[in-house]
Amino acid sequence: MTADLGGRSVVVLPDLHGRSDLLRAATARYPDAHFLGLGDAIDRGPRSLETVQLLMDLHAQGRATLLMGNHERMMSEGLHWYRQYQGSQDMGDYRRAMEGFQWWMRAGGETVRREVSPLTLENFPPLLEAYLAVLRRVVYVTADGAIHDELPGRPCVLVSHAAPPVKHARHPSPLSAALWLRPFEGPFPMPETVTYSLHGHTPVPTPTRLGRHLYVDLGAYETGRLAVVELNVQALPHITVLAGPGRPELGGRYSRFGEPLPAHTEPVLGRS
Repeated sequence: MTADLGGRSVVVLPDLHGRSDLLRAATARYPDAHFLGLGDAIDRGPRSLETVQLLMDLHAQGRATLLMGNHERMMSEGLHWYRQYQGSQDMGDYRRAMEGFQWWMRAGGETVRREVSPLTLENFPPLLEAYLAVLRRVVYVTADGAIHDELPGRPCVLVSHAAPPVKHARHPSPLSAALWLRPFEGPFPMPETVTYSLHGHTPVPTPTRLGRHLYVDLGAYETGRLAVVELNVQALPHITVLAGPGRPELGGRYSRFGEPLPAHTEPVLGRS
């Protein structure tokens, strides 16, 4: 599947984790862009449902391509098995559903309870289920702004949540590896036609380059800093850090590796 965007610029949004204020700031700054979400739009932060609603509105307008993150993957686990249980009435499916739901709760899903009460598999928000249904895993962006599900035969940028899709001892499925692997679990081989790959998932104090892999998750939900990336297939991307309410000093705890990428910062006013 290929999305032809008519040459519209592609702007990548890393892990939002419920920061709808930063998402609104990004859409205001780039009113004509097509947004490519790196996943982890949910939990941990203050407004997961509002964030997802905004992303789904953009998707419905043809203005956003949305990828799955590991937090969406965890959210999907319990729901998948619960839907299966509703058809099978197999208590093994029910047990897997409950275990999957608790997996997500322990990893950040508990924060969504502040927005949805009661938050159960029986009362799962239709908005979040619809969101899961549109998520993709790995895409490739070519110089014309087209977004491809399969590797094209010309220069492109590979975009996925955590890492390139590779076979790995811990994740035999490349699509699973793309959701979970950290930089220190590399190196990750890539096709020659891929100029570089772009990822969130691993929080860094500043946008970072490690070989041909770029990492741009600045921990927006707690630092208030969102790295917005204007893709460029021929060269490194232009990165703007939107700085809203938060604790930017917490970024000092994040992993340091590779080399920092050029970026400039713009303040964002408003609620967190």
